[in-house]
Amino acid sequence: MNDFTLHTEDTAPEVSKAMMKGIRAKMGFLPNLLAGMAEAPTLLEGYTTLASIFDKSNLSPTERQIILMTNNRLNGCHYCMAAHTTIAQGAKVSADVIESLRNDTPIRDEKLEALRQFAARMNETRGWVDEQDLNDLFAAGYDRQTVLEVILGTSLKVMSNYTNHVAGTPLDEAFQANAWSAQALA
Repeated sequence: MNDFTLHTEDTAPEVSKAMMKGIRAKMGFLPNLLAGMAEAPTLLEGYTTLASIFDKSNLSPTERQIILMTNNRLNGCHYCMAAHTTIAQGAKVSADVIESLRNDTPIRDEKLEALRQFAARMNETRGWVDEQDLNDLFAAGYDRQTVLEVILGTSLKVMSNYTNHVAGTPLDEAFQANAWSAQALA
């Protein structure tokens, strides 16, 4: 792809530098995705702010990862699948749920599977879900707030997945053990 820069605190635009230092302090390193986003301080701020807001949703860590990883898989984002596998493991998401999300297979828990299916439909239809999609989600025990929080998580993944596609973001060492390829599913 194009030659996008993975910025450091020394090379980044001035507005990005403080955000990058905060990310490094919080995470212990600066993920390549965020180093690339630093080129556009508004994108870096928007992504990190939206991620923080998504963490405040009514959804459990497992449910949030279902939405995020479903979008990562559908968008073919190698970087985010590996990163979110690592994040999900750290959040104690069940290994069988993680494997289902990575391999596009049903989740054993019917409620969680309904969420996975709905997140996929939201992505695949670009938000034009139908009444049956909504009814299936509601029948599983979710509500209208969940529908809107799926949109929030999907929006977050548009920002990161598209950035990785355009910039060709290399996988960080921290995520290498969970490398993923869409071609492996084909």
